[in-house]
Amino acid sequence: MSFLRAGRLAAARCVLAAPARRRMAALVGVEIDSDAPEVGVLTLQRPPVNSLNAALLTDIAEGITELEGTPGVKAFVLATAYEGRAFSAGLDLKSVVGTTDAKKNFEELLGRPEGEAANLAQAVSHAWRGVPCPVVAAVHGVCFGGGFQIALGADVRVAAAGTKFSVMEAKWGLIPDMGATAALPELVNRDVAIELTTTGRIFEAAEAKELGLVTKVVEGDAFEAALGMATKIAAGSPDAAAAAKQLWHATSSRGAAVPLTRHGDAAGSELDRPR
Repeated sequence: MSFLRAGRLAAARCVLAAPARRRMAALVGVEIDSDAPEVGVLTLQRPPVNSLNAALLTDIAEGITELEGTPGVKAFVLATAYEGRAFSAGLDLKSVVGTTDAKKNFEELLGRPEGEAANLAQAVSHAWRGVPCPVVAAVHGVCFGGGFQIALGADVRVAAAGTKFSVMEAKWGLIPDMGATAALPELVNRDVAIELTTTGRIFEAAEAKELGLVTKVVEGDAFEAALGMATKIAAGSPDAAAAAKQLWHATSSRGAAVPLTRHGDAAGSELDRPR
């Protein structure tokens, strides 16, 4: 697959933000599908494995805001623009902690704006809940650490068979507070959440489906399957879809801001701890 699935979206691509509002080398794409104009698509574009740095996280947060404010869009797809190794391999630790700007990076990622439940690192997962339309994530290759937590922020996850997952923060002495501490209690039993977050073990799509972490596993292209699902959602009533999403989140995530706040503070202390 070439850029944006063999040019399928590029053929009638509509970038929603004015160029002046985007970074010169945007690390996400925000687009409308040419065949389904009521479906918005956000793609991660930091090859080769979409490792997460402050710039990519900022672009994701901005992209979510753009999609949320786009009239006429009834469903969203979260994916990667590149086929191959990864949806996202997780946090780019070297770019965050291995530079002279480490303190600035910490402040950018972990600083929480007044009145907000989430910091930047958490918003790229948690903010999808505030998008009125259902969000379908298309996952392939590896989906580790922060990348997995971003996918957990979507309402539905479609994974290609053989996709590998891991709550990998345990291997780096970190707390998975980008979204896992809010999402996992809604999706799996507490013992499963503890086991996954303390071992950091790698598991494949079939097990993720059994555990409830993935909605659907497909043998073919996860993006095409996710786009098909989003298109079906968009064909229905946007008001009903938005109300259903709001109600399900309201019944399953009461108190979700508590783990975000509590563990966001804890994660800051862990990142600052000498190694």
